[in-house]
Amino acid sequence: MNKVFKIVMVVSVSLMLSSFISQKEETCSLTVDVSELRNSKGTVQFALYNREDALPDEHFKKYFKKLTGKIVNGASTVTFKNLPEGKYAVNILHDENNDGKIKKGIILPKEGIGFSNFQSIGISNRPTFSKASFSVLNDKKIRVNIIYL
Repeated sequence: MNKVFKIVMVVSVSLMLSSFISQKEETCSLTVDVSELRNSKGTVQFALYNREDALPDEHFKKYFKKLTGKIVNGASTVTFKNLPEGKYAVNILHDENNDGKIKKGIILPKEGIGFSNFQSIGISNRPTFSKASFSVLNDKKIRVNIIYL
């Protein structure tokens, strides 16, 4: 009887483990590069978004994940890991004074900003999640243009 119990336990544990492994969600990584920063002061803040109502996010409060990158020779790179497959958008700030906020003049930012899928920003070309988003279905690498207004 003891031998039968051990066999049943081994089979049960094996079935539970295989069920758990097959249900494990596939994850991806997203590497984001920026270059041509106007200087190497401060850091670069990379905010990742995964929902329609997240952008614009001037105060960086609606992000899904946020990483800070060091600047080396006017460039910075970060990798977001363990992302579920889905739609994402990236918002970047060249935080020259390292305060975590967009430094503004009267209306326009004084520090560099960037959004995935955007080469320029203007009154008729404002960032939204639908315009800035892209699919991540496996490991991916993107480059974001930094805009100084």
